[in-house]
Formats: sequence, C-alpha cells, structure tokens
Amino acid sequence: MDWGTELWDARERRATLQERRRETEDQFEVLERHTQWGLDLLDRYVKFVKERTEVEQAYAKQLRSLVKKYMPKRPGKDDPESKFSQQQSFVQILQEVNDFAGQRELVAENLSVHVCLELAKYSQEMKQERKMHFQEGRRAQQQLESGFKQLENSKRKFERDCREAEKAAQTAERLDQDINATKADVEKAKQQAHLRSHMAEESKNEYAAQLQRFNRDQAHFYFSQMPQIFNKLQDMDERRATHLGAGYRLLSEAELQVVPIIAKCLEGMKVAADAVDAKNDSQVLIELHKSGFARPGDVEFEDFSQPMNRVPSDSSLGTPSDGRPELRGPGRSRAKRWPFSKKNKTVVTEDFSHLPPEQQRKRLQQQLEERNRELQKEIDQREALKKMKDVYEKTPQMGDPASLEPQITETLNNIERLKLELQKYEAWLAEAESRVLSNRGDTLGRHTRPPDPPASAPPDGSSNSNNGSQDKESSEEPPSEDGQDAPIYTEFDEDFEEEPASPIGHCVAIYHFEGSSEGTISMAEGEDLSLMEEDKGDGWTRVRRKQGGEGYVPTSYLRVTLN
Repeated sequence: MDWGTELWDARERRATLQERRRETEDQFEVLERHTQWGLDLLDRYVKFVKERTEVEQAYAKQLRSLVKKYMPKRPGKDDPESKFSQQQSFVQILQEVNDFAGQRELVAENLSVHVCLELAKYSQEMKQERKMHFQEGRRAQQQLESGFKQLENSKRKFERDCREAEKAAQTAERLDQDINATKADVEKAKQQAHLRSHMAEESKNEYAAQLQRFNRDQAHFYFSQMPQIFNKLQDMDERRATHLGAGYRLLSEAELQVVPIIAKCLEGMKVAADAVDAKNDSQVLIELHKSGFARPGDVEFEDFSQPMNRVPSDSSLGTPSDGRPELRGPGRSRAKRWPFSKKNKTVVTEDFSHLPPEQQRKRLQQQLEERNRELQKEIDQREALKKMKDVYEKTPQMGDPASLEPQITETLNNIERLKLELQKYEAWLAEAESRVLSNRGDTLGRHTRPPDPPASAPPDGSSNSNNGSQDKESSEEPPSEDGQDAPIYTEFDEDFEEEPASPIGHCVAIYHFEGSSEGTISMAEGEDLSLMEEDKGDGWTRVRRKQGGEGYVPTSYLRVTLN
C-alpha cells in the first residue's frame, strides 16, 4: 500500500483531462497539509519536552536549594548535634534528597540531548526534504501543463487550417462552375485551395505528433513521476512518524533509567528513618555533657534563735562532743550550689578549665589524640625527607640534597613543638583526672575505658563489702576537741552507709579486673555479678559478687541487664 497508486486507483470512472488536473492539485494539497501537520506535531512535541526539561531543572534546583538551606552549616566534627542519631538520619535524608535532585537533573539532561536536540535537528532535515519533494512535483506538473498548452495550440492551429482549407476548396469549386470567372481566377483559387489543404495536412501531422508526445508525458507523469514523488513523501512521513515514536519512547526511558537510583535514594531514606535510636541518643547526651561534678550535700540548718558557737560543715551536720547535733552559724558562708548558680560569661582557656571536669578531660584527650596524629605525620615526613636526601646524595642529577635542609629543619622544629604540646596536655589531663576523682569523692585510680584489663594485684581486704563497715569507720574521724568542723563520713562512704539493698539487675564481666584501688572489687572474666548501682556518669558501676563483697568496677568491663 503506497500513496503513489492508492491515491489514484480509487477513481474508477474515466475522468477528463481537466478533472485529472484538478485531482492532481487536490492530491498535492492533501499531501501538503498532511506532511505539514506531521512536522508541526514533531515541533510541538519538541517544545513540550523542552518545557518538561525546564520543569525538571527548576525542580532539581529547588530541591538543591532546600537541601542547602537545611544542611548543617558546621562540619560534623565541630557540631555536637551530629553525634545524635536523629541528626545523622536527617543529614542522610538531606543527602538522599540531594542525590534525588541529581537524578532529576540527569533526566532533564537526557531529554534535552536525546529528544530536544536530535528531534529538532531531524525536523529541520524533514522540512528541507519535504520542500525538495514538493518542488520536484511542482516542476513535473508545470512541465505537463506546458505540454498540454502546446497540444492545445497545435490542435487549434490544425482546426483553423482545416477550416481555411475547406473554405479555399469551396471557393475554387464555385469559381470553377462560374461561367463568368476567368481561367486565371479559377487557377488561382485552385492553387490557394491546394496550399490550404497542404497547410492543414501539416497542422494535422504536427497536432498528431504533439498529442503523441503529450500522452507519453502524461503517462509518465501519472504512472511514474507523480507516484514516485508521492511515495517519497510517504517514506519521509513514515520516517518522521517512526522518529517521533522513538522520541515518545525516550521520554519514558529517561525516567526508567533513573528509577533504580531513585529507589536507592528512597531506600536510603527508609534506612535513615530506621537508624534513629532514642536510647543511644540519650546516652550520647550523657557523654557530651557529663560534668564530673559531685552532687552537693544537704543544706545545713542555720539557727538564728540563740547566740551560740556554730561549727561549720562542708556537707552535713557536725556532731559535738556531747553527742547533740551542732548547727551551722550565721557567719559561715553558704556552700556553692553549682546546678543553680548563675552562669557568668565563659572565658575559653587553652587547658579547657572553663569546662566541667569530665568535659575538660574529654577535650584534653581529643587534643592529645590530634597532637599524636600530627606528630606521627611529621615523623613520617621527616623519614621521607631523609630517604629523599639519601637518594639525592647517591644520585646528584636527581636533585640537590641541600635544598631539602630547610624542610628537614622545619619538620624537626614541628616535632619538638608537638612533643612540648603533648607534655603540656598530658600534665593538664592528669590534673583534670585528679579533679574528676576528687569531685567523685573517692580515690579510684581509673581509666574509664582501658584498652586492656588492669594487671596489678589487688591489695588485701580492699575489695569486698565485708570490710565496708570497717572502711567506713576508718574514714569517719571523731570531732576534734578544739571544735573544728570535721565531716562524719566522706562522700564515697555515703554509698555504703545504708543497709545492703536489693540488686537492680545483673551483669557479666567481659574482662578480668583486679580491684587494686580503694573502693574497687576484683572480678573474673565471664563472672556473673549483681548490679547494685548504675553508672552515674563517671565510668564506674557498683556490683556485688555471689560469694560476697561489693565495690566498683569499670562500666566498660561489664555487659549489664537491668531488672
């Protein structure tokens, strides 16, 4: 089925030449309208995809702006909020949204390159080809029209010559029968008739030749030339429709291409949502803001009703020699209640003494780790420079060894500087740890999370609760005779003052621990223990052994299960 034959075979009746000419014009107009409509449709689709690309680009730009607006400004290392799982999940969601925006940009790019540019270029090619085919058809039609005019002219000339020949023959016959006509007139009329007859015969031959030529040209036009042009237009239109269909397919393929990545982005958002751990965030808050301060004792009663000597006490009521409670006098200054004290403007110091003890210790540890990393980096650089210097000395053409001396000197200076800083931070850290221990009210020598279990042997009788009362009694100093204010018990012994309580859970020792410090207790790896008191933020947990004895052990050495 093709346009070159099917558009003509539908007409069964015999058409006149004028009707065929009008039909040719009509078919040309039909094909011209249809091919123009196809090209307009192609251009409309290109415009649609271009606007779709602009929508995708604007959408991706807005998504990226949104991500930038809500992304934390500070780097994760300096932002304490980044340690919370909620914040980490939110940042991950923002990153996934940013990746999603990148996929939308990829869709826009693919549509712009593979659809807009290619189809726009193909549309221009189709327009040029269409113009060429119709110009060829118009030329063929004009040639046929020119042949038809020549045929009409020869036909009219033949008709005119035939009438003139017939008129001349009639004139000669009339003169031949006229008795009054001279012989010369009759001869002249006969010659004229013969001439006209000869001219008519020539016109007849010319008209016949012209008719034969026109019929041949007309047959070539309708059966060969025009069908070929129509078939070329059909092929052009079908190729245009095929390319347009491929453009339709590219619209969906551009989306399908990014579906796996978008699915991963959505899965990443789901994983981020599942990663929120409320319990862990609570523990992170403790780690970030654990102060290391000891909790204050009871507020003493100040009796202003009677003038009497009042003995001050740091944390509790004193006991005079007669056994009656001694009250704090009005002249004694009140103990500082740090949780409710008014905050002054913080002055940041190099040793972080402006921070609470536990936070100071952590920051100093961080500084030590950073200095150690920098020191190792400088040491590695020094070794590399030495090796390079040796290579230059052995192979002078590779470089001048003296050119490395400034860098080696600078590296050595940096190493010395970092060693001094390490000594300084180590001294500050030791002071901070002693401050933490003093605020806790005990003399536990500790590492909150030691890398290996302690190897020192425990002192005799320092780690079981059977000696708890003896320790308490030994720590209680009787009031002096000169009336000085002395505490009845230390803050550490307050933990053991009450009757033994019921366990609040149980735990298993992950590592072996020798309770070598006062107030600690030994335990073996894998030993089941009763949990008596949870970690209060200082890294120590109070436990009870099955065979008897209570004391503190490092929290990091335990796997705890609460009742």
